[in-house]
Amino acid sequence: MKTWTTKSGPTITRVMGGRCNVFLVSHGGRFLLVDTGPAGMWRLLISRLRKLGAEKLDGIVLTHTHFDHAGKAARLREMFGCPVYVHRSEAGLLGRGANPVIRGSTPFGSAVAFLASITPKKMLAYAPCATDVTVDERLDLPDFGPNTYILHTPGHTRGSMSVIVGGETALAGDGLVGMFRSTAFPPFAEDSRELVESWGRLLGTGCRIFLPAHGGAKNADELRAEYERRRVAHRAP
Repeated sequence: MKTWTTKSGPTITRVMGGRCNVFLVSHGGRFLLVDTGPAGMWRLLISRLRKLGAEKLDGIVLTHTHFDHAGKAARLREMFGCPVYVHRSEAGLLGRGANPVIRGSTPFGSAVAFLASITPKKMLAYAPCATDVTVDERLDLPDFGPNTYILHTPGHTRGSMSVIVGGETALAGDGLVGMFRSTAFPPFAEDSRELVESWGRLLGTGCRIFLPAHGGAKNADELRAEYERRRVAHRAP
């Protein structure tokens, strides 16, 4: 498990990796989980949370409602009795255990998206989960540290969100990827132009570190350089 400490107090720990990074934000004895990963590896997740002192969760933020991010949400909500935060546009999907559109933004992504489109829906389904807090454009989270909030960053999906921690580190979900040295652009995006616009919003937060749900961290210089290139190609402001 890797931990990032912000100057303003909150800490971020990558609790799970592999199929989807799961992050725990800790501040003042309160714990916020960002994404849950797919349905499997339940015991490992609970073991790691307890190792970090998280005997309870005070909230779960889903950056979006694809199965690999929301797979354990219902079970965690039931176990800890904590609120689940999701963007308003995807609350209905979460309640059905259904995925937003999977659309490729690269040739590889398009091929995988096609395979997903012909895969029986039940194979990509996950346990339906109620939404406790719906998010629109921004929601402040003062209990989890100063300048900590949820920001709507659509593009990968219509309701994609990021969690800004201490105004320093962004948990960006699938809004960017850290698997490739040459690019942060994800292979899947419902709207590529909107995704590039969201990069501009993320850079505008002043964060210096961007932690994606897949792969390792990107710094602000890396993201800004690619944003400047892609905003022309995608005609983003």
